Amino acid sequence: MISTDKIFTRSELLQQVADWKAQGLRIVFTNGCFDLLHLGHVDYLEKAKALGDKLLVGVNTDASVSRLKGPSRPLQDEMSRARIMASLLFIDAVVLFDEETPYELIKAVMPNILVKGDDYAIENIVGHDIVLNNSGEVKTIALVKGYSTSGIVDKIKQQLKG
Repeated sequence: MISTDKIFTRSELLQQVADWKAQGLRIVFTNGCFDLLHLGHVDYLEKAKALGDKLLVGVNTDASVSRLKGPSRPLQDEMSRARIMASLLFIDAVVLFDEETPYELIKAVMPNILVKGDDYAIENIVGHDIVLNNSGEVKTIALVKGYSTSGIVDKIKQQLKG
């Protein structure tokens, strides 16, 4: 399997998720921009995968990242970010989403487990209501301190000034 085999359109993803659920597999969902892949991401995603059988990652489109992070972002285009995510062994499926939040995607996928970093309170995680109201679980994972894409970008900018 090559990494692009794990990048799905929304309709393809829904069929794949239905197949996995029919096999009794537990679906874990998380999302993010993943503009620069770093140790914090890898640690978080490995821990997310350990919570279930299949890890599905929603990746913000370029337009969505720009709306969230500003006009200088993303640093990498959406297909590059999706393919990098799909290349990770512990990720089973990647899907792009263009909305401000993954709410509609979560509603369509109906994961067994919704995961975000511990910088979120459960009641502030987008989609927590959908998952909890459908007998699912919402969990947070401790983030590795000192790792963020914004922090890396700031460090590069400082070094270029110096």
